[in-house]
Amino acid sequence: MSATTDETMTVVASRELDDYSVCFVGIGMPSTAANLAKKMHAPHAVLIYESGTIGAKPTKPPLSIGDGELAETADSVVSVPEIFSYWLQAGRVDVGFLGAAQLDKFGNINTTVVGNYDNPKVRLPGAGGAPEIAASAKETFLILRQSKRAFVEKIDFRTSVGHGDGPGHRAKLGMRGAGPSVIITDIGVLRPEPETGEFILTALHPGRTIKEAKDATGWDLRISPNLTFTEAPTEHELLNLRLLEGATS
Repeated sequence: MSATTDETMTVVASRELDDYSVCFVGIGMPSTAANLAKKMHAPHAVLIYESGTIGAKPTKPPLSIGDGELAETADSVVSVPEIFSYWLQAGRVDVGFLGAAQLDKFGNINTTVVGNYDNPKVRLPGAGGAPEIAASAKETFLILRQSKRAFVEKIDFRTSVGHGDGPGHRAKLGMRGAGPSVIITDIGVLRPEPETGEFILTALHPGRTIKEAKDATGWDLRISPNLTFTEAPTEHELLNLRLLEGATS
């Protein structure tokens, strides 16, 4: 059973989530990865969605934060202000799991516009709760496909702060969380260098190359001296992922 590039990315991302974690989940690939983790190795993880659902256990990837199954399968449903003030901003969320349209080498996210703000080439979906999640979750995982359109030297709009302009920036802004700790792509895994806050390539997925990673990055991507390869998805992981995604058909 062979995996597609998206399946590999999703499986590798799911492995990052520890059991018993409280995870604030974004829609799309973050949600699929988080729910796969709950099925595979993190059955006690608590998944929170922006609509106020706590302990959601959807049988299929939700179409939006308003998907009815999130509320139907949740342990509790609270108001949106309570989710943000009592859970997120109070420091009760271990992981924020987010996607992005653009990001830079410090893990700053753009989900607002491509091009000039007043006259953009593309108007993106917007911030939603991502800025607050990126600011207050104890750490943040990012997942997106790697390309020069997405991995840029300078993002067009800073929607959500990663490591800002480098070490110490988040502290100056008074942000509670430590910021993004990993970026999982269809090519490999990037983690921030402690000294600089810059994301460097630390692992490649099976069959992928350093050249592919560099060619898909808009800045001069640096490579960890301890570069490794991720483990290919197992048949069990792939079966559970396909069952999860196939529940929508």
